[in-house]
Amino acid sequence: MAHHQKDTGAIPSEVPSPAEASATLYGLDRWGQGHFSINEAGDLCLHNPLREDGPAISLPQITKDLLEQGIHAPLLLRVTDFLEYEIARVNEGFAEAMARNDYRGSYRGAFPIKVNQQAQVVDRILECGRKYNYGLEAGSKPELVIALAHSLPKEALIVCNGVKDYEFIRLATLARKLDFNTIIVLESPREVDTVIEVARELDVEPMLGVRVKLTQKIGGNWSESSGDRSTFGMNTDQLVAVIDKLRDHGLLHCLRLQHSHLGSQVPDVNDVRRAVTEACRYFVELTREGAPLTHLDLGGGLGVDYTGERKAVENSINYTVEEYASNVVETVTYAMDEADIDHPVLVTESGRAVVATSSLLIFNVLEATLYDAPSAPPAEEGDHHLMSDLLAVGSYVTAARLQECWNDASYYRNELRALFRRGTIDLRQMARAERVYLHVMAKIRALAARQEDTSDIDEELAKMADIYHCNFSLFQSLPDVWAIDQIHPIMPLQRLGEPPSRRAILADITCDSDGKIDRFILGDGVSPSLPVHALGEVDPYYLGVFFVGAYQETLGDLHNLFGDTNVATIQLRGDGGFDLLHEQEGDTISEVLDYVEYDPEACIKAFRSLVDGAISAGQIKRTDRQLLMRAYRDSISGYTYYE
Repeated sequence: MAHHQKDTGAIPSEVPSPAEASATLYGLDRWGQGHFSINEAGDLCLHNPLREDGPAISLPQITKDLLEQGIHAPLLLRVTDFLEYEIARVNEGFAEAMARNDYRGSYRGAFPIKVNQQAQVVDRILECGRKYNYGLEAGSKPELVIALAHSLPKEALIVCNGVKDYEFIRLATLARKLDFNTIIVLESPREVDTVIEVARELDVEPMLGVRVKLTQKIGGNWSESSGDRSTFGMNTDQLVAVIDKLRDHGLLHCLRLQHSHLGSQVPDVNDVRRAVTEACRYFVELTREGAPLTHLDLGGGLGVDYTGERKAVENSINYTVEEYASNVVETVTYAMDEADIDHPVLVTESGRAVVATSSLLIFNVLEATLYDAPSAPPAEEGDHHLMSDLLAVGSYVTAARLQECWNDASYYRNELRALFRRGTIDLRQMARAERVYLHVMAKIRALAARQEDTSDIDEELAKMADIYHCNFSLFQSLPDVWAIDQIHPIMPLQRLGEPPSRRAILADITCDSDGKIDRFILGDGVSPSLPVHALGEVDPYYLGVFFVGAYQETLGDLHNLFGDTNVATIQLRGDGGFDLLHEQEGDTISEVLDYVEYDPEACIKAFRSLVDGAISAGQIKRTDRQLLMRAYRDSISGYTYYE
């Protein structure tokens, strides 16, 4: 039946284009930050934020070009232009805030190596940050070794956090001889004794910091990393004891930095203000105690708006980088002016905000398990009466009876399953029953999609989403999705000029039931299923997971022995193309076996022994030996993912 809208005389709103509809559907216009668009061909495209007038570059075309060069999905794509943009944004945000507030100090950023320890990432960060005197934060001896392997700008810092033993402190102190600005941040009173011992032994004055445990708690996923129950840092009583011990041993003048970690991924900018205010109080009091502090390190906290909501909730933030910098600078300026203290050098360790947006994971869908059927089989003589009842449901699926039809179909299907378990009906009749049920569900879902309010069965419909089986490992490439329910934007890379006809959850290729994604960011909120297109017969269907540059590469384990994916680092060109700056092949099976303490050559030797034994026993022919050994060697040297 046609529905006619009353003519009110108003000018009708413009109908959105298919590309605009897709951008709205997937929330691209909220979380994309202007870095992405959809072209007329329906391809998701990258925009270089460093060249606002530059061309849009198709992600499917990039994927195709890389494939022609032998770089297969699953693929971690690093876009150096995004990384350079975020580094500039943080540094220039603080510079502009300092200019507005007449701040008489400076800003020094330090990238926490733990956020992404990959050499190509760290090298690029230091290259892009050199003009800003950008430094590094090292939370372990291996990370300090990485930091000291780089030629840093003269004013750049190496902030040494974490639990430190004699060897760690000795290396950081010796690095002062090479003019590295290694600041040993004292995390506990115990570390003071080691610092005193090393300073005497080497006759080198260390550059020291002290980590103060703030009482102000922040919200979000990482609230426990803040407040007086946080893991690292000293309380007020411990702090006073450390000050006294440094003074007694003639090293108080070495204390130049106060470290006060605000928290990770702080969602609410007002929490930032409150925490910075408390940090400033400690800074003022330590200065009055005689500590010649020159640097105030506010740690991490600057968040990423994964959902694009701009709200103080998990996976989002209610501020911009510029607002964050403005709040920090304004708060410190007021506190120092009130106390008549020189403005300190401001230090932040903004790792997530710098690197998260620069990487995306691309993988192909291998196959789909569909939870509907386009047609139902006809009734057959000898059908159980419950089969007839189930078939009849399809004849009265109407808008007014959606819930009733759902209830009836579910009841009859479940009763038929019970009959099958008891041996009353056979396999073929059960298979037909399942197909009838899926066909009825398809009719219900299609009709519900045209209704404005189907809240009564929305939850049930969500459970009927298809399963798209994808070529990646959740535990290797997206561990936070599994571990802490982190949400990343996910959407198809192509066919965005046509409306998606299906809804799906994503399953990886591990044999673990937890290897799935069932929470997705859409334009109207978080959904238990992702709108997707029906799979074609030939062309691969690619999905992209965005903002995966922070922690995901570093935290990934070897679940099911799926190793690192292929990696391609690209730089966007002004002519619409891209340059491949670096290619890293994903782990081979041989390399992964070595990680978990298997000797690949010993495996080959053991397999050869089995083959030779089978020949001796007459199980296989001698001519099969070469075939079997070649297959085994080819596998052990191959990619761990589906090729």
